[in-house]
Amino acid sequence: MTTQHFEGTDQYYLDPELKSIVNIALTMEKPLLLTGEAGTGKTQLALEVARSLGMEVEMLRCKSTIKGEEACYTQDTVLRLNDARFGGGESGRNVENFYDYVIWGPIGRAVRANKKVVLLLDEVDKTESDVQDNFLDILEECQFTIREVNDTIKADIRPAIFITSNAKRELSDPFLRRCYCHHIAFPSKEDMREIVKLHYPTTSPKLLEAAMNIFYELRERGFEKPPATSELLDWIGALEATGQVPTPEMPPLTGALLKRAGDILRYRGANKPGGGRY
Repeated sequence: MTTQHFEGTDQYYLDPELKSIVNIALTMEKPLLLTGEAGTGKTQLALEVARSLGMEVEMLRCKSTIKGEEACYTQDTVLRLNDARFGGGESGRNVENFYDYVIWGPIGRAVRANKKVVLLLDEVDKTESDVQDNFLDILEECQFTIREVNDTIKADIRPAIFITSNAKRELSDPFLRRCYCHHIAFPSKEDMREIVKLHYPTTSPKLLEAAMNIFYELRERGFEKPPATSELLDWIGALEATGQVPTPEMPPLTGALLKRAGDILRYRGANKPGGGRY
C-alpha cells in the first residue's frame, strides 16, 4: 500500500517540523503523542489528517474514571440475562455466543476495522497509570485480549494512532517509548497570522493586527487560563460578525478570549475600575 502523506489543509497550518513528524509516524505506523497547552490544535491535527486522507475517526475521550478494557469493549450483561430468561425473539442473538452481546469501544472498532482509520486517544494524561499500561499492547501490537473468552483481537490494518496530552499527569516511560513525540509550541506571531488567514482569509489587516497585539498582550498577563489559538479564532470571528476593530483601551467581546471567572474579574479590575460593562 502506498504511504499517504499529510500536507496540511485549508483549516490547519502545518509548520515544517510538525509536518515531518506526522508523516514519519504515518510511514512507520507509530503512534504520535502530541503535547502542548490546551487550544494549540492537537486534537484538530488528528481530525484534519483523517479528513485530508479520507479516513474515518475513532475517538476515545479520556477521563479519570475510564478503564482500559471498556475502551476496547464491554459486554451487555443485562441484555444477555434478559435473553436467557425470556429468549432473544427474532433478534438472532444466542446467549451461548459471547460476541452477540459485545459492544465495541473506539479502540475495538479501530482495531477491527477493515480499512485504515485514525484512532485518537484524546487527553490521555487524564487517565490513571494502570490504564495507560493497559494501552501498551494496543500501541505496540494493535491488539487486545477479551478476557472472558481469552481471545486476542489483532488489527489486520493498523490504525493511524494519535494521542494528545495537556501534561496534567506524567506518562510512563514504557508508554512514551512506544510513541513518536512532538510538543506543539504556542505559535509565534508570524505563524499565528498564517493560522488566522486560513480561517479568515478576508480579515482586514487593521483588524488582524489590532487583535493580534491585544491577544498576545493578554497572554503575558499571567492569567490562570491564558487565551489560546482557538479563543483567538473565535474572537476574530466575533469581531468580523459585529464589524468591530478592537482597541487596547477597551477591546470588545473579550468574553471570547477569557473563560475563567477569576481571569475575567482580574481583567475587569485592571482595565475597567468598578467593573463597568463587559
